[in-house]
Amino acid sequence: DQIAKGANIRRRGENSLAGDTIIAKGTYVDSAAIAALASFGTPRVSVLNKVRIAILNTGDELAQPGEPVEDWQIRDSNGPTLKAWLAQLPWAEVTEVQHVGDTLEQVQATLKEQLQRVDAIILTGGVSMGDTDYVPKAVESIGGEIHFHRLPLRPGRPVLGAARDGKLILGLPGNPVSVAVTSRVIGLPLLRKMAGLKPILVTPPEVTLEESDDRSLHLVWYRLVEAGADGKLRLAASKGSGDLVSLARSVGFVRLPAGDSGCGPWPFYAWE
Repeated sequence: DQIAKGANIRRRGENSLAGDTIIAKGTYVDSAAIAALASFGTPRVSVLNKVRIAILNTGDELAQPGEPVEDWQIRDSNGPTLKAWLAQLPWAEVTEVQHVGDTLEQVQATLKEQLQRVDAIILTGGVSMGDTDYVPKAVESIGGEIHFHRLPLRPGRPVLGAARDGKLILGLPGNPVSVAVTSRVIGLPLLRKMAGLKPILVTPPEVTLEESDDRSLHLVWYRLVEAGADGKLRLAASKGSGDLVSLARSVGFVRLPAGDSGCGPWPFYAWE
């Protein structure tokens, strides 16, 4: 007498109506989506291929990790950084990580070669205003169209976005913190677009910092944050966009709009 009529029975069609869309176009097919596909009798689905990406690191001063360096050299950290980050994206595939010398001819030739093989190219270095910053000129010389160059943000102001034949060419500044930040803020939405994923723009969660130095800039400012022993987020002590130590100790970064300061709440981008 404790059992109601119809209790504990799953009715046919109670999850959706006939003709309903179960998995929309632009959905990443993860294990949850596969459960629905299997249940609804769909043995095969049409999907896009992984986005093939080449990483090109420019600069005569670069040595490979583990190699000895001269006084004028640094070891390449941007290549490993981008490769490790992109490996976390199941819909992306890194085809090559290549060092490119500081000549216009080398940048041109490498861009032409890689555009025949990949869907997107991410470059680091060579996008600013220096005498050996050949990326903008090289992109235009091979028929690429530059859609943006130099944006009001820090770090990463020299960032460049271009396309040729529907393929992405993204030029990031050479400093490692700039690469880490702009790859996620600018690169990720563009790569998601190429992968056919929706929504393209993913709204980050907002966090309130434990304390602030009340500094602000006239442009958008991305600031590294670290977690204390109590788990609360604080601004990381950073010496600039080349500070690899503060980058390694940080758990992500927050976005401060131009002219704003304080503790937030600010949009938070986690490294993982």
